[in-house]
Amino acid sequence: MKRKAILFISTTLFATAFFVVVFVANQLIELAGHLGSLHPGAGALLIILSSAIISFVLFFGFRFFSLPSKPSLPDDENSKAMAAYLFFMTGRVPIHPRHPEPVKHKKDQRWLRTNLKLLDTDSLNITREIATRNFFVGAFAQNTSYGTTTSLINNLKVVWNIYTLHNREQHLREFIILARSVYEYLPLSDFKKEDIQAHIKPIIQSAFSNTLSSLLPAGNLLAPFFLNLFLAGATNTYLTCLAGIIATRHCQTMTKEDQKEIIQQSTFEASFMLKEIIRECNPILSVTISNAIKKAGLESLDTMQSPSAGSGMAKDIVSHLASSLKSMLKENG
Repeated sequence: MKRKAILFISTTLFATAFFVVVFVANQLIELAGHLGSLHPGAGALLIILSSAIISFVLFFGFRFFSLPSKPSLPDDENSKAMAAYLFFMTGRVPIHPRHPEPVKHKKDQRWLRTNLKLLDTDSLNITREIATRNFFVGAFAQNTSYGTTTSLINNLKVVWNIYTLHNREQHLREFIILARSVYEYLPLSDFKKEDIQAHIKPIIQSAFSNTLSSLLPAGNLLAPFFLNLFLAGATNTYLTCLAGIIATRHCQTMTKEDQKEIIQQSTFEASFMLKEIIRECNPILSVTISNAIKKAGLESLDTMQSPSAGSGMAKDIVSHLASSLKSMLKENG
């Protein structure tokens, strides 16, 4: 089935490209004929100019879609293949503006490690910024097509920004391979979404402590709802942190030993970054929703009335929330 699908897609793409080339060539020849009737050299000039543009597009398109020539990954730092890989990396990785020796003639492992360390700081800042954005996307747009699409785009944006940060020349196929490697390392196939939440729940609980009971109206009665929001946002954030850190480790891998440590190191760093982001976002989310509930008129769950005709959307949502929580508390009481 897979071979048939690949054959069908390849044939379709080849046929489409062939007919596009025939159509464009026919239109150019016809246009050149019209221009040639107006001026003898106009038609030839159009053909030459069009050929130059097409050659330019094909050349840079081929370079963009092709894979760069890359030496094999050394087993360790003392491997014989290290010299060739070091030469490749120093020529491929951009020099960081804050590098203490930016114009050093002979770039050794120490020079490269320093440069990668500076790039690592920039990568973590990029990851943290987009992961923070994904926290609020997950909290307020959980289980919606908008939230899923936005989170996916943000994760791809993290990987792309880190890829471009570590490579002077970008190649689409190389980026696709990196994105696929990042996805394979993410904990999506190893355990379910509920398992991810169980994994990060202790981090979240230690991050916001007793903030909810002091900031929110109705106190601890609304804590399960807000914990749910935090879990949804934190799940998004955790995956984004992992994607960014794994992409960074892939781009900075210099030996096979480094490659084996990607998962363990990335999980630890992502958990630490997640805790920092939760501590930063907790007051913002808590105060924002607390103010929204107060404006909707909620004083306590027992005094919350059913929404009347013409009531605002916020009050309808909070009323529905209060009813659901009262039912849940009675069932668990």
